[in-house]
Amino acid sequence: MTLALTCGGWLPSLPCHIRESRMDAPLLRFEAVRKPALGLLDIHLVVPRGGCTVLLGPPGAGQEGVLRLLAGLASPDQGRVLLDGADLDRQPPGWRGFGIFQPIDGMPAGRTAERLVTEPVLGLPGEQRAAHVARALTQLGLDGQEATRLGDLGPVPRRRLALARALAPQPAVLLLEEPLAGLDHATRQRLALEWRALFRRIGLTTVLATHEPAEAMLLADHLVVLEAGEVVQQGTPQQVYDDPATGFVAGLLGENNRLPGTVLALDGDECQVRLDCGPELWARRGDAAGPGSRCIVAIRPERVAVAAMTAEEMGEGALEAALRDAIFLGDHVRLLIELGRGGTLVARRPAGSRVPRVGGPASVAWDPYAAFAFRALR
Repeated sequence: MTLALTCGGWLPSLPCHIRESRMDAPLLRFEAVRKPALGLLDIHLVVPRGGCTVLLGPPGAGQEGVLRLLAGLASPDQGRVLLDGADLDRQPPGWRGFGIFQPIDGMPAGRTAERLVTEPVLGLPGEQRAAHVARALTQLGLDGQEATRLGDLGPVPRRRLALARALAPQPAVLLLEEPLAGLDHATRQRLALEWRALFRRIGLTTVLATHEPAEAMLLADHLVVLEAGEVVQQGTPQQVYDDPATGFVAGLLGENNRLPGTVLALDGDECQVRLDCGPELWARRGDAAGPGSRCIVAIRPERVAVAAMTAEEMGEGALEAALRDAIFLGDHVRLLIELGRGGTLVARRPAGSRVPRVGGPASVAWDPYAAFAFRALR
């Protein structure tokens, strides 16, 4: 789903009472928003001002629908979208002060970079228009390429030009949907780093939708994870990564060991679990249910400590294990570990680290607060 709002004229900035509001208050707020036609079932989220909010989820999770509501291409069936406390749906799209990143690949190949960036600000007086265009081109490193035709630009300069076009009106809010799709991984990462620095330098409130977790973690000041039309968690990337609310969130944001088991007891925000492979352990309670319920204990590979000693020697909470393989992957070594009766764990260590002998005895341990017990999905 691609945003298709025509930007044929100048997008004015937000009204003064909005621009001068408290900087610590969210700029945008979704309150119990429903729009099933766009895959939105119950959206509650906030967009802080002056940072990059990234909407992350698999295809169909609802992030594209959120952008369409912000762009004015649709209205909620229920609930409200608020812009600094005022109902956003009462404002026509062209008067919201929002800029929209749109692909330019389908535009005439003979148009110059300068003309493409000028088109959204044709309503401005001549000198002001020229200043806006020059500023946008300079921000994206395209100054000196004003006369270059679209057909002569490669994929990366085209993305930069599309962003310059969206920034030319100097919008108060920038909306982007999968702006780096179609590029190879290394190029996506390089361009995302470039844009991360740009967004922070100009202090622009940005809302970006993506399906790529690594890209979301790299760009986001505020990360919003969506699943099946609902927001399941939001916070800083580190908060969401370190303290996932569900197994879905934990798996979306990186590799996890997933050990099936049964909940034995609850104690505050912790729970005791008997793993199917035999050992019993304590973990933080994510969304696991009560005693007797099935669960998955999730622990990230980088949080697993491995040592060539007995569990008793390693200390409280350690479990007996055996190292089955050590795979060198350049910047780290991947350890494949057998736990209990048929359980498997992956641990990750920096290249050059000392590891137990393959085939020999070992023990594993981790901080109980780094492991989470989540409800087992059927």
